[in-house]
Amino acid sequence: MKRRPEPELMDGAEQALAYAQADFSESNSLFMKLLAELGPGPLRGARALDLGCGPADIVRRFLRAYPEATCDALDGSAAMLEHARATLDPLPGVAARCRLLCECLPTPTLPADHYDLILSNSLLHHLPDPQVLWQTVRQTARPGALVLVMDLMRPASAGWAEALVVTYADDAPEVLRTDFRNSLFAAFEPQEVVAQLAEAGLAGLEVAVVSDRHLAVCGRL
Repeated sequence: MKRRPEPELMDGAEQALAYAQADFSESNSLFMKLLAELGPGPLRGARALDLGCGPADIVRRFLRAYPEATCDALDGSAAMLEHARATLDPLPGVAARCRLLCECLPTPTLPADHYDLILSNSLLHHLPDPQVLWQTVRQTARPGALVLVMDLMRPASAGWAEALVVTYADDAPEVLRTDFRNSLFAAFEPQEVVAQLAEAGLAGLEVAVVSDRHLAVCGRL
């Protein structure tokens, strides 16, 4: 099935609210499980970068799991970052270790060769040019940094995509059903991601299918 790109940002208030209120606990728990399987250790003093943080549920989970780490969390949607602040502000021990950045990729704001860990969940399929993500990973990660990027995986057919919408979003508001459907069409296939990594000079990272609708890119630089 041919890829059909979608808008890069969820910058509408209604869309951001629906996304922030949605239950992504299954996929976010999977993300944290994959991170633990990389064996990061306690991450004492580690500096993490979350690209496309959305409402910051991954950031919240990460900083709770690794209480000696800090995180810069970036998203291009100001509306989404308002929900991120609402997620983090009630948790002062977590919020104090997170810096929220309203930026789109590519951005010169992020320091080079700085981060010990690069995280990203569900950003890749939003990007018209996936290289802006992979080049950001290359430029901002320190030598030896861990990388975990998880994203949707494009189904083989429109029928398969619709079956996934019914399975995972049947009771969701229509805005979320539409977003999920559009995101499946905009996602990449694993072999496409392998080619992207080769182009970016990141061929040492592994691409794996981790669910019926997700792929993950992981490894150490």
